[in-house]
Amino acid sequence: MDKREIILDHYSNPRNKKDINDSKYIKENTRNTSCIDNLDIYVKIKDNVIEDIAFNGEACAISISSASVMSCNLIGKSVEEAKKYINNFESMLNNEIYDASLLKEAVVYEDTKNTSRKTCAWLPYDAIKKILER
Repeated sequence: MDKREIILDHYSNPRNKKDINDSKYIKENTRNTSCIDNLDIYVKIKDNVIEDIAFNGEACAISISSASVMSCNLIGKSVEEAKKYINNFESMLNNEIYDASLLKEAVVYEDTKNTSRKTCAWLPYDAIKKILER
């Protein structure tokens, strides 16, 4: 699949998109004030390992697909591994040095040049970063 197909697949068939009503999950809302993007990110951490990530809300194709890819890549990682992954993703978006092998499918956002689209791709990561820093 090419980059566009991966983004469209994760938008049309988002993985881990569901509402969570479980006190074992930490919830963080993230929104983009310049568009419709408004996502709730849910993370379940046990013994310093991310057991589950879910998200729900309304957002554009970039934000939904980015949340889907992110959730797939972070479930099962330790909190430290997740922080490294998130920092690496942020470096990629900022055109800094990054390790593409760590990002797996998330490298599809490496050509995101438009500032507003970078915000869309970063949105779910911003929420999970806040959760992991608590």
